[in-house]
Amino acid sequence: MKVCTAQMASAWEDPGANLAKAALLAGSAKAKGAGLICFPEQFVTGWSPHSSLFAEDPDGPTVSALRDLARDHSISIVGSYIQKHDPRPLNTAVAIDAGGSVVASFSKIHPFSPGGEDLHYDPGDHISVFSVEGVRFGIAICYDLRFAPLFRVYERQGVHCVLVPSAWPCSRTRSWELLIAARALDNQFYVIGCNPTGTTPVDRYCGHSLSADPVGVVISRGGEAEELVMTDVDPARVEATRARMPVERDRRPDLYHQFLSEADP
Repeated sequence: MKVCTAQMASAWEDPGANLAKAALLAGSAKAKGAGLICFPEQFVTGWSPHSSLFAEDPDGPTVSALRDLARDHSISIVGSYIQKHDPRPLNTAVAIDAGGSVVASFSKIHPFSPGGEDLHYDPGDHISVFSVEGVRFGIAICYDLRFAPLFRVYERQGVHCVLVPSAWPCSRTRSWELLIAARALDNQFYVIGCNPTGTTPVDRYCGHSLSADPVGVVISRGGEAEELVMTDVDPARVEATRARMPVERDRRPDLYHQFLSEADP
């Protein structure tokens, strides 16, 4: 199937304008043959590590609007928003099928502590897996990309592709590229990162939405401007790669746990 990453510049804290743009992008993605479109992290407002001004319930205006978009364009959607939660909000991405039903919800497990997000957001505590057109997807959000064990869990869940809506700044573009390729190579599946472009009060973003295949080769890459980046995802390639190079079979988790135990003070 074709997956589209919507590399867009968000109007700062203007949900109406951003959802209107999302509607146009969803229509264009469908016309290009995409079965799923993924938007950047908190694209409806622009990512902020501390603001909860637009926090809403899971049946609030953002998710409702995305459900309508999915139905209107007969396309699956992954979109990220600020979810109300006690005591602090969650940075959450939802997956919506082409019929407009929410099929998965994932909250960022690792809030970005260097930017203070961990002081203003609660961490998520579960993974999320869903399927579209025979492809099994997982979700991670931005800083989660740096934590290899999370992606290992998705590999054990039989995922073919992990989608990573992000707000990764220009200053760390090289890390972004390396981490997407590494997570794909480590786990022998596709990793697709969706990143914004433009400047907000928080940082400057240079796009470079990126996809890597099950051998860690970059197969699609956006530039620095707004654009739709298309990626073909083939579950058969995942299975063929794992059959040819049986990394999972050759792992030694018993020894790894022993070594970690010995390393603890």
